[in-house]
Amino acid sequence: MFNFSILRKKKYLFWLIVAMTGCRSLSAQKSGVEDFPVYSWQLSNEKSIFTESAVPANSLFAVGNISITGNNKTKAEIILREIPFKPGEEYPLQVLVKKFEDARRQLMNTSLFHEVIVALKSFNGYKVDIIINVKERWYIFPTPYLKPVDRNINQWIVEQKASLSRINYGAKLLYNNVTGSNDKLRVFFIGGYTKQFSFSYDRPYIDKKLKWGMNVNFAIGKNREVNYNTINDKQVFLKDNNYYLRNFVTTRAELTYRRATKTRHRFGIGYVLEDVRDTILVLNPYYFKSARSRIQFPVVYYNLVYYDLDYIPYPTKGYAAEVSVGKSGFNNIINVWQLSAKGSGSWHTGRKTFFNALAYGSVKLPFSQPYYNLRFLGYNDIFMQGYEYYVIDGVAGGYVKTTFTRELINFRINIPAKKGKEPQHIPVRIFGKVYGNAGYVYNPQPGDNTLSNTMLYSGGFGIDILTFYDVTFKFEYSFNQLGQNGLFLHRRSMF
Repeated sequence: MFNFSILRKKKYLFWLIVAMTGCRSLSAQKSGVEDFPVYSWQLSNEKSIFTESAVPANSLFAVGNISITGNNKTKAEIILREIPFKPGEEYPLQVLVKKFEDARRQLMNTSLFHEVIVALKSFNGYKVDIIINVKERWYIFPTPYLKPVDRNINQWIVEQKASLSRINYGAKLLYNNVTGSNDKLRVFFIGGYTKQFSFSYDRPYIDKKLKWGMNVNFAIGKNREVNYNTINDKQVFLKDNNYYLRNFVTTRAELTYRRATKTRHRFGIGYVLEDVRDTILVLNPYYFKSARSRIQFPVVYYNLVYYDLDYIPYPTKGYAAEVSVGKSGFNNIINVWQLSAKGSGSWHTGRKTFFNALAYGSVKLPFSQPYYNLRFLGYNDIFMQGYEYYVIDGVAGGYVKTTFTRELINFRINIPAKKGKEPQHIPVRIFGKVYGNAGYVYNPQPGDNTLSNTMLYSGGFGIDILTFYDVTFKFEYSFNQLGQNGLFLHRRSMF
């Protein structure tokens, strides 16, 4: 069995070889000689053996065997699916080193592993055998569910006085990598503010070529409180302790296609049913179109996602883009086309500093829509820092966010392990940042709302804490053009 502890020590020698290769290449260029050294590297439990010979600088090295260790649950083909090289392919040495890093990055972005190492197992002449060692995460999380229903923590604490009546509680099952194919199962039993049951299953690959996948989602629930209008750019609610004011059912089925590694296509169909009591329509006759209390409609959509990032949960380098077009309803009751696009880029400006820019835009057609279809800025992940207490309704608009970030602290908290076991650790990275936002939302009928149809600006500074299982805490002090400021907390995780 291959001794991976030896590899951990010897991998640094490989980088020394690469550096020596680069130095000899530069020297050759100065002297007019086009040769540089090639090292044959054989790893054993005791020693490494190096041989050197002069070969042309454009020499290609063939990928030999690819060995995988540490994958107790994950299927080997799922790991190989992310690797940008195959046995028999040939590359210059410098290109191969770059592909090692690309492979490690792709595997880490699957969210299946705590750690990935891609390195040489043997280096014999023109043939390179490669080893991939992974350290798998824990995949199953049956846990209690406890979460405020408000859009963010600040709104719940400040505006809702941390009311326990606005808490959803229950149980949830998060099961990742169910069959070893990076598939995900989600089951929620929720009580409290919302009575809800939801189920989803995502399987990225259902064919032998690992290109086609599928996703299904179902949710049913009811509420005693409904957000029936927006006044002064704040949500207005109606609550009835004796009756449920809203009932809903949503279903969705997707077919996905991923030809290479960075781009995924999603083709989806769905069904939505919404039923509210007549009281809601008395307070807002335009909640649904035609003063109906019950609507049901189909949904069809296409989504294109592109990722080329060093780390998807918290990128410091690379690009990402997403384009979505969808149609909800096919009659006068619900009839809306929606086109959305989002793009981001991250660039290193120093060893521990980077700059990020993100842009988002969306349009809903036709512009004449009921209140039910007017949600725009301030819902889910579509928001601007500094406007956490507001929602801006509309049918078209977008924003630009820019952030300059510096890594302040990077350390690990060691967890003692049983005798004979490798110690575990919790990584912690802390970043400081400054940011600025600009946005605009168009609403043809703004009513008593003033933040739509005007340019919005905000900025601030903060600290991000990134830790185990992609959990990110964001502490931000933001200010906006209204002269308001405050400390805001955001959390992002798979949980």
